[in-house]
Amino acid sequence: MILKLDNIYKDYVTGKMVVPVLKDVTLHVEEGEYVAIMGPSGSGKSTLMNIIGCLDEPTKGTFLLDGKNVLGLSDNEIADERLHNIGFVFQTFQLLPRQTALENVSLPLIYAGVSKKERNRRAAEALAGVGLSDRMDFLPTQLSGGQKQRVAIARAMVNNPKILLADEPTGALDSKSSIQVMELFQKLNDQGVTVVMITHDADVARHAKRIVYIFDGELSEERR
Repeated sequence: MILKLDNIYKDYVTGKMVVPVLKDVTLHVEEGEYVAIMGPSGSGKSTLMNIIGCLDEPTKGTFLLDGKNVLGLSDNEIADERLHNIGFVFQTFQLLPRQTALENVSLPLIYAGVSKKERNRRAAEALAGVGLSDRMDFLPTQLSGGQKQRVAIARAMVNNPKILLADEPTGALDSKSSIQVMELFQKLNDQGVTVVMITHDADVARHAKRIVYIFDGELSEERR
């Protein structure tokens, strides 16, 4: 099992007030699954994504990533897990504006200590995989929204992570670009990549093979 979250709680403290955001969340994802976590704004889905992505820690509960107890790891070990095992795709792309598509995609490989020649080779290969071989030297300002998101997906996949974690990946895209991105996720999942997608959009969620629903910080396999 690639993801195993059991009895996860997350509280935020504001002054003297404790605000519960996640309440007894249990989520198990098998390797190779394609799961959508669907819920409205304020439901806790972004908080859950941050915990799955090792960007935040739960207040209590257990979290195993590929059999490893994440909550027992040091900050450096957690950063290593993010670098090698999780690829992130965000609604706002998060591309560096002064870097070309190739340079943006190669960025995780710099942190991984890969040589420049190998970085460029792997980044070019990743861009080819998302259909952007002819846009490698383009800056983000020269790309459409759909192309930016495909660059972001190439960057997420360049380290061959076990999990692709996508937060509202079509939120800033038109319908045609959204369809292209969803087709790309399906292709990656067909190749064995585990995909976990956060969304509020039922049409987007339906592309997944399994949908779980989050509402007021509680997770359910049934829609409310």
